[in-house]
Amino acid sequence: MRKGKENRIARALRYRRIRKERKRRHRLEAFRNGASRERRAFHIPGINIIDAYILKQFLGTFFFATILILAVISMFDITEKLDAFLKAPLKETLFDYFVSFLPYFAVQLAPLFTFISVIFFTTKLADHSEIIAMLSSGISFNRLMRPYMIGAAVIAAMTFVLSNYIIPPTNQRRLDYTNKYVKNRKVTMGTDIQLMASPGVVVYIGRFESNGAVGYTFSMDKFRDKELVSRLTAVRARYDTTRMYHWTVYNYMIRDFDGMSEKVTSGNSKDTVIPIEPRDFLISSSDQETLSTPQLSDYISRQKARGVANIKAFEIEKERRYASTAAAFILTLIGLSLSAKKVKGGMGINIGIGLVLSFSYILFSSLAAQFAVSGEMSPWFAMELPNFVYLAIGIALYIRARKF
Repeated sequence: MRKGKENRIARALRYRRIRKERKRRHRLEAFRNGASRERRAFHIPGINIIDAYILKQFLGTFFFATILILAVISMFDITEKLDAFLKAPLKETLFDYFVSFLPYFAVQLAPLFTFISVIFFTTKLADHSEIIAMLSSGISFNRLMRPYMIGAAVIAAMTFVLSNYIIPPTNQRRLDYTNKYVKNRKVTMGTDIQLMASPGVVVYIGRFESNGAVGYTFSMDKFRDKELVSRLTAVRARYDTTRMYHWTVYNYMIRDFDGMSEKVTSGNSKDTVIPIEPRDFLISSSDQETLSTPQLSDYISRQKARGVANIKAFEIEKERRYASTAAAFILTLIGLSLSAKKVKGGMGINIGIGLVLSFSYILFSSLAAQFAVSGEMSPWFAMELPNFVYLAIGIALYIRARKF
């Protein structure tokens, strides 16, 4: 009886060992099949499974952080503009305001999101000793940097296309919405306007009102070899908004000079083509955000040729778009160098340092922009100066991180 019981126990133990061995083989086979499928899925030259894993963590954390922070920003914005949102039609609020508002802030804060994402998921990898395992397997710190730079390149390319070409046209609807329902910041009148319409042609408008597109005390002087050859004066001038550069002058007089002789022509009204339009001299804050980068470049060159002085905001906006693209690589370098090493304080210390550095970068950029507005720095140098400073910080941290 006792021997039979021992036999049954032995068979049960043997059966259990067989079951464990079968499960182990199944798991091993499943892992091999999964790894094989993963290799086929990420069969890109220069990118292996570890690269794909880091890229997945990087981009996934970036988009999650973007959505999360934009949700918080939206809640604050709704609280601040609740009266306007209740007054405006829901369709305009959704499609004219928020469709532009959310991508606009996502691009503006993309360096912050990138930095936080790198700090967050790299610290998590370091806490789980995954970074140590990768380095112990023979992967150098330089090689570990590759998937991070690829992820930064994806984010930089995406923000570059959005900020330079896609978002600016949608900003016009957002600004029109805020001017209509929140607070009208649009410049509707200008006085003592003087600018060069074309080489040798100077236009003066005593007062211009955008309501009706009418200017008063209008004059246009034409010069040839620094000599005045023609002068047009009119009591008022109206811009034709349906046709580009078309103006109608009323109660006009034209004086043409030829040496000592003078010819005078006058009339009640006259249609003429003058290569200026109201937006060339009625410049509102945030107008630069509504122009794509090619339009910005064209606008800046035309305004400089006309002698318009208040275009610093447009030059700063253009340089800011390029500088923010480079910031993705610089802040990724700093984030990896800071968080690759496992520290006693855990994730909290790294995230705290990351937030301080990212917000200081944004603050530094804002201060540099003010120096550019005042003329103490060129717009290019003012926007690139934070990148130079933080690149030096990133290189120092990178050299330090390679030694552990």
